[in-house]
Amino acid sequence: MKLFFNVNNSILKGILLLFLMLPSVVLAAAVPGQKAPEFSVVDAAGKTHNLSDYTGQWLVIEWFNKDCPYVRKHYGSGNMQSLQKRYTAQKVNWLTVISSAKGKQGYLEPEQAMAVAQSHNLGASVPFLLDTSGVMGRAYGAKTTPHMFIINPQGEVVYAGAIDDNDSANPAVLGSSHNYVSAALDASLKGLAVPKSSSRAYGCSVKY
Repeated sequence: MKLFFNVNNSILKGILLLFLMLPSVVLAAAVPGQKAPEFSVVDAAGKTHNLSDYTGQWLVIEWFNKDCPYVRKHYGSGNMQSLQKRYTAQKVNWLTVISSAKGKQGYLEPEQAMAVAQSHNLGASVPFLLDTSGVMGRAYGAKTTPHMFIINPQGEVVYAGAIDDNDSANPAVLGSSHNYVSAALDASLKGLAVPKSSSRAYGCSVKY
């Protein structure tokens, strides 16, 4: 009887510990209206980026995989670069994150990432963060490439989700698509409410 009690007591303790851990797991995601998760990730050029570096500034975070057809849709057409150029010119910071683990699709060594950035006509204002451990991706709840997040100067998430409302990989649909990111930024930069703060992200799964 004593042995039975001890075994069950151990199980109960394990269950209790699991439930105590669950809130931190649930909250480990970038949720509109809440503070953005902290991060500290080195980019392809060797510079470390922390969330605190962007205190008091607007920040867009985008998940990237060069081999994903949905990423190619936005980069091959120049759509993503156009957004980056438009908003970095308005003092909005933009970080592109690669969370692909080594040996998986989209993984890039630093020199490869620099070459890809150059081939995509990306300047130093849009650095590639190499999150090969997936720590940042999991903290933000990044599920797809692309997956977009907008953080305001107070460090709060104001948008999380897809780049637009058309989940086709065909770039021909871009002209008739509604861009959630630009709509959120345009409203936010004018001090207005974001028309849509979240959406279902589409694309290729992040290769953790």
